[in-house]
Amino acid sequence: MKIIIHGGFFSESSTSQETKKAKQDSLSAIVREGYNYLQTHTALETVVYVVSLLEDDILYNAGLGSQIQSDGKVRLSASVMDGSSQHFSGVINIEDVKNPILVAAKLLDYEDKVLSGSGAQHFARDQGFGYYSPITEQRQSEYEAKLNQHENKGTVGCVALDGQGNLAAATSTGGKGFEIPCRVSDSATVAGNFANRYAGISCTGVGEDIVSAGLSVKIATRVADGFTLEAATEKSFNELKEIDGFAGIIALTHTGEVYHQDSHPHMVWASFDGNLQVFN
Repeated sequence: MKIIIHGGFFSESSTSQETKKAKQDSLSAIVREGYNYLQTHTALETVVYVVSLLEDDILYNAGLGSQIQSDGKVRLSASVMDGSSQHFSGVINIEDVKNPILVAAKLLDYEDKVLSGSGAQHFARDQGFGYYSPITEQRQSEYEAKLNQHENKGTVGCVALDGQGNLAAATSTGGKGFEIPCRVSDSATVAGNFANRYAGISCTGVGEDIVSAGLSVKIATRVADGFTLEAATEKSFNELKEIDGFAGIIALTHTGEVYHQDSHPHMVWASFDGNLQVFN
């Protein structure tokens, strides 16, 4: 059993040692809690739970404290994929909910598995998810001062391998800040979040680049075709370079191979399988 999480691509661009330590401590605590949860739950249940914890942490750009779009609203996107069943579900640009990953997970039981905008919100209300504003005083102040583009909070994700050898991946984001209202990121697509029986991937970075490269599904497919996780990632990132793409990934395989890569030295991530690793 293994688990790996990330706190976003730009999350360590700050020179603040206090912020850096806070994120390291946060990831360390959450990855340990996620690993303990994994002992008695499936990979699917675990990635949803862990991403909800990351969404609740103000240090990251997902759920609470998410970036504000150019019209002053927060719109959240999240998705989950079960590598065993090969089912994917997600919400895109959902408003006024606390944990978009929990709404995304509910959609796994429905024929229509990806909802956007008001439809996603209506579904959430029907499922008992109440009103919640993820805008913090700090985010509102930044928005009013047009400083969001200089902030350093990131998308979050989790990939888990359970005791039955099943993989799952989940990713959640608040967007990039000041984008055109209703811009769609990679996080609720198979380009940014994917799992099959062989590998699970969660991405962060520039969503448009990740979608153009089909990054997550491409890596996982190559592993299924016989590539090692490292080789699949290297080949896919070389193709990403051809379009000047900017991304980072965390990944696990069904054999327990753990890997991460990014286009920049500042993606923060942690893994745990009884031994803790925290990097940025």
